Amino acid sequence: MGFRFELLARHTHSDARRGRLHTPHGTIETPCFMPVGTRGTVKAVEQAQLEALGAEIILGNTYHLFLRPGHELIRELGGLHRFIAWPHPILTDSGGFQVFSLASLNKIEEAGVTFRSHLDGALHQLTPELSIEIQAALGSDIVMAFDDCTPYPATEPQARASLERTMRWAERCQAAWTGAPAAEPAGVLFGIVQGGMYPALRREAAARLSEMVLPGYAIGGVSVGEPRELSREAVRAAIAALPEDKPRYLMGVGTPAELIEYAALGVDMMDCVLPTRNARNGLLFTTQGTLSIKNARFARDASPPDPNCSCPVCRRYSRAYLRHLFLSREILASQLNTQHNLWHYLDTMRQLRHAIELGQLLPGTLG
Repeated sequence: MGFRFELLARHTHSDARRGRLHTPHGTIETPCFMPVGTRGTVKAVEQAQLEALGAEIILGNTYHLFLRPGHELIRELGGLHRFIAWPHPILTDSGGFQVFSLASLNKIEEAGVTFRSHLDGALHQLTPELSIEIQAALGSDIVMAFDDCTPYPATEPQARASLERTMRWAERCQAAWTGAPAAEPAGVLFGIVQGGMYPALRREAAARLSEMVLPGYAIGGVSVGEPRELSREAVRAAIAALPEDKPRYLMGVGTPAELIEYAALGVDMMDCVLPTRNARNGLLFTTQGTLSIKNARFARDASPPDPNCSCPVCRRYSRAYLRHLFLSREILASQLNTQHNLWHYLDTMRQLRHAIELGQLLPGTLG
């Protein structure tokens, strides 16, 4: 099966949409949350557990997989799906955000970004064409265009320059993707809307990307340190100029409450490292708010982490035990905490889709 997006329902109380995204490796129900597996692994959770938790798609990252183990090795071993034993959809980030987040190690030029590896200090240049080549070798279902992630704060001229470079790079990515060898797996290319925190620039970028007639569109450059209200306005402005019949992916957000909020604006796909990163630091997301499992008051607490949660962790283990594992620095602490957090995120999306289908109020108390 090829790539196809279908809209199934529109919410009666917001701009949320219920959809279904078909890819060569399976179908994704939207709105969806995508666990982040930067280096070919979602930290502390193995693939069978991801399937049991209900994950339908995960992310990989071009920058990290390019540096280790290398895209040619992964191609030789049958592509990323086979290499990591994940037969379901995979979206790969272009590497643009990693270049942004490791800014002290890079130099952005028109040709691309020259950077020093954070692993061994070796000098590399990542270009739009190389990013596409790497993602084609990985065999991604959804390939992201290489973009210039606008920092915050940025002046309007700086945001404009970043937008224009992102547009030029998007055109080069499209040309490279169209010219990729026919033998490569048939994924699809998404463009990325930049423009900083300037709504007019966001609308312009979205409108210009729409003219490229891509299979889907992402909104990047949020969650880079800006106030949340600015993020909302930037996302709302971009969505207003994006096609109704194409999937919309908001990159790098957020808390469970933010997922619901952005879905209500019309976002279909989201990802974030928060559930896995916070789990490793002992912070659990629950229906009653966040819970720091290392807190002394849980030492003798025999109740589950979240009494309203039906995940495997909450059905079996107590807060006292999870606290003991965390303070003892047991590997199992990261594993169980991560399973719970991912279940909470994925279950939030399940309830969100159900509410959209039934025209109910969105589950805004799940944060």
